[in-house]
Amino acid sequence: MKVIVLNGSPKGDLSVTLQYARYLEKVNPQHRFTYENIALQVKHLENDPAAFNAIIDRVRQSDIVLWAFPLYVLSVHGNYKRFIELISERGVKDAFAGKYTATLSTSIHFYDHTAHNYMHAVCDDLDMKYVDYFSADMNDLHNEEYRRQLTLFGQRLFSAVQNNTPVQKQYLPLQKRDFIYQPGNTSSALPADGRKIVILHDSKDPESNLAHMVSRVQDRFGGNVTVVNINELNIKGDCLGCLVCGSANHCFYEGKDDYIEFYRNTVMTAEILVYAGSIVDRQLSARWKTFFDRIFFNSHQPTLQKKQVFLLVSGPIGQIPNLQEIMSAFFEFQGANYLGYISDESGTSADIDALIDQKAADALEAFANGYLRPETFLGQGGMKIFRDDIYGRLRTIFMADHKAYKRLGFYKTFPQNDFGIMMLNTFAAPLVNIPAIRAKFDERIKEEMVKPLQRVVEKTLA
Repeated sequence: MKVIVLNGSPKGDLSVTLQYARYLEKVNPQHRFTYENIALQVKHLENDPAAFNAIIDRVRQSDIVLWAFPLYVLSVHGNYKRFIELISERGVKDAFAGKYTATLSTSIHFYDHTAHNYMHAVCDDLDMKYVDYFSADMNDLHNEEYRRQLTLFGQRLFSAVQNNTPVQKQYLPLQKRDFIYQPGNTSSALPADGRKIVILHDSKDPESNLAHMVSRVQDRFGGNVTVVNINELNIKGDCLGCLVCGSANHCFYEGKDDYIEFYRNTVMTAEILVYAGSIVDRQLSARWKTFFDRIFFNSHQPTLQKKQVFLLVSGPIGQIPNLQEIMSAFFEFQGANYLGYISDESGTSADIDALIDQKAADALEAFANGYLRPETFLGQGGMKIFRDDIYGRLRTIFMADHKAYKRLGFYKTFPQNDFGIMMLNTFAAPLVNIPAIRAKFDERIKEEMVKPLQRVVEKTLA
C-alpha cells in the first residue's frame, strides 16, 4: 500500500512525531511510505501552486493518508491548519475523499484529545474514512510496550484498507446560517472608568458580521478601547518549535517582528480582552492559530491572569463543542476569567445587540469586583500536567518555566508539600482503617464531612 505521511511539525525531518511514523514504516516494509513536511513549507505551498498541486497529486495516488503532528497550543500547528484551509480554498477536497486515514501525535498529553478531535472532524469534512488515532508521549518510542501498541495501530489501519472496513462519520457537516447582522443604535456607553480594553480581531471585510460585532462592542465601551486587526500585525511566521525560549523566554523572532512587543505591551497589560474571529473549518482562522502559537515565547507560563475575556464569533461555534472546550481550556490555563462567547449563529440583530451589550457590562462589573470563576478540570488538570513535567523531566529545557512556577507557587500544590496532609496520612489513616474503628468512622463520615463547612456558614453574618 502507498502511505503518505503529512508532517505537521515546523521542524521537518527533525520532528519527534516523524520518528513514530518512520517506526511504522520500519515494521511494515511491505508498504511504501512517502513524507511531506507540510508545516515546514506551507508558505512555499501558498506561493507556489505547482508545489501544492504536486503534494495533492501524491495524496490522490495514495491508499492511506496519515496525519502526523505535534501539539501546539491545544491543537495542530498554525501552518498545518493553513494547509487544511488551502485544501478547501483551492477546491481539491476530492483528492482526500474516500481515502482511509488516521492521526498520529506526540505531546505530553496536554489537550491531545482536542487536537485529535479537530483532525477527526477535518477528515470527516473531507469525506475521508477515519480509522483511529494514536496519541503518544514524546518518549514512548523508548518503551517496548508502546512500540507494540504503535505497531498494532498500524496494523489496524492497513487492515481497514484491505478489508474495506466501513466507518461512520462522528462529525456531521456544519450547518451555516445565511444571516446579515446589522447593529442598531447603541444605548448609552458604559462607564469604562479608564479600564484598558483591547479588542483583537481578524476581519478582512468591513461589512462582515464580525466587523459589525467588533464595532458594536467598541461603541458599547464608548470608543475607549484599543482595536487591533491581527492581520495587520507584523508577524513574520508561526512558532518554529526551536525551544530557544525555554531558558529565559527569549524568542527566535525577538526584534525581527512586532509580535512579542505587541503581546507584552498591549495584550498582557489589558484588563478586559475581546477576541473576535470567524469559523474557518472547525476552528478560528489559521491567522488566529499563529497568534496563539506565538504565545509560546512565554513557554508554559500564564500570561492573562485576572483578565476578563470574552469572544465574538461569526459562524456556528455552537455546533463545535471541541472548539468551545479549547477556548475555555486556553483561558483557564492562562489564568483569565473567561466569560464565554457571543455568535451570530442564532437570534435577530436586536438579540445579538442585547447579548453584546450585556457581555460588555458583565466584563466591566466582573473586573471591578475582582471576580474570577474557580477553575474547572480544564485549568486545574492542565496546569498539573505541566507542573509535574516542568518540575521533573522538562526542567532542563524549560528553566524559565521552572523559575516562574516557583515564583507563582505552583509547586506548593504538590500534596507532599502539605505538612498537615502528610501527618494525617502517616498517622491518622492507618488508625482509622483498623476494621473496628473504620466501622464507627463509616457511620459518621457524612456528618463529619459537613461539620467544618456548617461552622463557616453559621459564623457568616447575614
